[in-house]
Amino acid sequence: MTYTQPQIKPQDIKVKILLTGGHQCTVTLKSDTPLLHSLIKTLVDRTQQTPGFSTLFQIPIDGGRSALSFPGENLVGLVTEPPIYLQELQPQQPATPVEIPAPEIPAPAPPVNDDLISRYAQIDNFLTPAEKNKLIKYVLAKESEFVSTSTSTNAEDYRRSMVLHSFPEFSELMVNRIKAILPDVLQKLNIPSFPLGEIEAQLTMHNDNNFYKLHNDSGSPDTASRFFTYVYYFYREPKAFSGGELQIYNSKIENNFYVADKTFRTVEPRNNSIVFFLSRYMHEVLRVSCPSKAFADSRFTINGWVRKAN
Repeated sequence: MTYTQPQIKPQDIKVKILLTGGHQCTVTLKSDTPLLHSLIKTLVDRTQQTPGFSTLFQIPIDGGRSALSFPGENLVGLVTEPPIYLQELQPQQPATPVEIPAPEIPAPAPPVNDDLISRYAQIDNFLTPAEKNKLIKYVLAKESEFVSTSTSTNAEDYRRSMVLHSFPEFSELMVNRIKAILPDVLQKLNIPSFPLGEIEAQLTMHNDNNFYKLHNDSGSPDTASRFFTYVYYFYREPKAFSGGELQIYNSKIENNFYVADKTFRTVEPRNNSIVFFLSRYMHEVLRVSCPSKAFADSRFTINGWVRKAN
């Protein structure tokens, strides 16, 4: 069963979202929005019993003042006005399935030792559109306060970027959102819960020819309690840079230490998405190309670490 959409001008669709337990919520979405496609795709996948991790939906409501969050397995139906139908397609029909950017957690290949396979969660629409736009305006006004980054080992030519260490207007918002969503992320990655310690946050800018070579985030005495790393991506549209992907390497064990294997997973820096992964994973930020070299055209992130409590 495949969802097909006629090639017409986008229109407003009134969508009543039906959830387990009799809960429901009504929102208005454009007919071509990826969120609507993702909701319908989730229903299609459930009818076909498609295996894999569930999508975590986060839908702004009340004009962006609140957000409805629920895992895809709790979605039991949609009521759309005007109607949108799920149609059985005959084999001879040349219909092409709609490709949906997947916010769900990718399932790893079957490993010999699951601890050696890097797993991550990438969640789209982490902030509301209003919050993200306010954040971009805030960052552009703080350009003069950014300073060059460094590493815990002070290695030269290992990292090129700029950082804003203090941004209380948004760091508290990020920390509270992360606290709220972390239990779901741990559950979907099959990682046991742990005593929550400090959650750190910094705001980073990557511009032309910036990068961060292979490293992990818990390899020194003062970072050893870091358990989870997160990276929230945001930038102006249209996107004015390329590159800057996050590569998370699978692991192997040498001399009782986790070290990087040759295989890796590549994470696209999707606007308004957040990525979670274990801080012990070796990872790098690929070189960014930003032809204009303008600060406003940079790849921005709020990134940080969730520490285990002592």
